[in-house]
Formats: sequence, structure tokens, C-alpha cells
Amino acid sequence: MSRYKVAVYAICKNEEKFADRWMNSMCEADEIYVADTGSSDGTMRALRERGANVNKISVRPWRFDTARNMSLSFVPDDVDICVCTDLDEVFEPGWRKLLEEAWTARTTQLRYTYTWSFNSDGSPGVTFLYEKIHARNGFKWVHPVHEILEYSGTAPEHKSAEPRIHLNHYPDPSKPRGQYLPLLELSVEEAPDDDRNMHYLGREYMFYGMWDKCIAALKRHLSMPSADWADERCASMRFISRAYKAKGNNYEAMRWLYRAIAEAPYLREPYVEMAVLAYTLSDWQCVLHMTDEALKITERPMSYINEAFCWDSTVYDLSSLACYHLGMYSRAEELARIAADMSPDDERIQRNLEIMSAALNAETAAV
Repeated sequence: MSRYKVAVYAICKNEEKFADRWMNSMCEADEIYVADTGSSDGTMRALRERGANVNKISVRPWRFDTARNMSLSFVPDDVDICVCTDLDEVFEPGWRKLLEEAWTARTTQLRYTYTWSFNSDGSPGVTFLYEKIHARNGFKWVHPVHEILEYSGTAPEHKSAEPRIHLNHYPDPSKPRGQYLPLLELSVEEAPDDDRNMHYLGREYMFYGMWDKCIAALKRHLSMPSADWADERCASMRFISRAYKAKGNNYEAMRWLYRAIAEAPYLREPYVEMAVLAYTLSDWQCVLHMTDEALKITERPMSYINEAFCWDSTVYDLSSLACYHLGMYSRAEELARIAADMSPDDERIQRNLEIMSAALNAETAAV
């Protein structure tokens, strides 16, 4: 018999094609509540047919925190544990049992494993710990976008973790993200001292190719007293480097990557980005040094900061190219083989392996 009453809640709009998959995943909960924000397809009907409690809401002007708070308001007060997901997310089976085992009388919020993206071969890409499972009372959503849970309960806040709970994200690539930028600008306007929002805004400017605004926002993030998480500071420095590189200023791009390495020398990401930049400059000694340093780091952090390309075949591919251009054919062939095994469908990498194997054979024959 279950110790807790568990409810899933969500917001949605025009996601009929995800309805059955999502309901199949969420059916381990006792109850499911959905706030529809204006679907024009059969989303509401499909969810209701599967047993979800669906309410239509209107949020004008649009902001995610308001919508999520409205969806949470439909969850009855006698629910013990609330699980917030989106319709493009899927729990791996057995999550309810793991949740109940991890939840304690003191728990207010629970962290679990969230795979935000997958690589082309189906392996996990960006993966980190998420915390959208929480107690029914004492929580509200804040910020117009990249919204987070804010706790104001009377009991001491206590976060538990169960990384064996896996929630996977399978986004609809056709959905635009055009609303994110104005909402982030609003978020920074409403909470100018929130360093996370400033980082997100600078990153969003980068996504849009607004390089000067990107640089200004991320430098502002780095100057904020509360911006003390080295991983995120390192990411801001890497993004500033990308902006300078896009502007054609490789000197500043390299300077900011060196700062990123110094800020978080335990992360692969700044080393790999430096190797990528050095590759464009044909600086093979730098490429080799940076990839060597990256490969010394074998533990992938469970935070949203990690980049998928730093943990796939990229670092081996870059290192093999550096070795080849430096005449180190044996090591080049070894690294190229690893890259080829990791990316069997990448024709360029497969051709490079053939070229490096031929170079090694020719060198061996000449001895």
C-alpha cells in the first residue's frame, strides 16, 4: 500500500501527439492534473479520455510561472507529493516506487535525473539533476521563463535525491522559442539582482547571434556578487568567447577561454572549446594539449552546464587530427578509431580513420 498520495500536474498547448505517451508514463501517479493554455487541437479530449483532470486556463500576458501556479492550484490539498512535468517528457517505468522510497517525513523537494537532450545515436546528451518534485504546500513558481520553485513553508526546507528516477525530454523541434527572449528580458527587469536570470539572458542573446548584448549581459553576470558558482561563471566566460569568435576577434575569444579554464579547471568544457578554437587556427600543439587535459577529466558533472559535444566523439576526433598533423601517426590512428567507434555513421570521421591508418602503415613499412 502506498504511503503517499502522488499527483502529477502540467501545462500544455496543442500537444495531442504527446498525450498518450505522456499518460502512459505518468499513470503511476494517483491523480493527473493538466492546465490547457489554449489548445486548438484534440489535446484536451485525448487527455480526458485517458483519465486526466483537464482545466482550460488563459494567461495574458503569457508567463510560465503564472501558468504553472494555476496548474498547481488544481491539485487538491490532501496530495502529499506533487510532480511537475511537461507533455514532451517521459518517466522511465518504476519511478513511483523509487520516489516513495526516497521521500521522507522531512523532504520538501526531490532531485532526480533529467536528460534534456539525446545524441544522434540515442545516447544521453545533456543530463543533470532536476527538482520539480515537491511537497504540496509551501511552494510557488517564480520568474516569467526558466521558472523555478520558491519555498516559503513553515517546516525547514529539506531536499532529498534519487538519481535512479529518470525523466527524459523529447522536445517538439517545430515549437518556436521566440517568446523566451522577451520573457527573459522581463525576468531580469523584475529581478535585476538574480544572477541566474542574467546568465540565461546572456545565453539567449548568444542563441540569437546578438553578440554585443550577449557579451554585455554575461559580463554583468560575472560582476554580480551572488554569481559565485564556478561552473556557471565558466559557462558565461565560454559564451563570451563564442561571441568574440563570431565577431572575428580570436584574441579575445582565446583570452576568455583561458579565464574559463582558470575558473573551473575540473570541467571538460573550457578545454574542449579551446581545442575547437585552436583547430580553426591550425594550432595543433594547442589542440593536442587541450584535448589531453580534457581527457584527464572522466567524471561528467550532473548539472545543466555540461555540454554534450564535450562527452561524445569530438574530443577524440580533435586529438586524432592534432596528432596526425604533428606526425604522431600511431596515436592519431588509435584516437581516430575511438572516435569512429563512437560515431559509426559519421562519414568524415570514418574517412579520417582510413587516412590515419594508411599513414601509420606507410610509416611502419618505411622503417
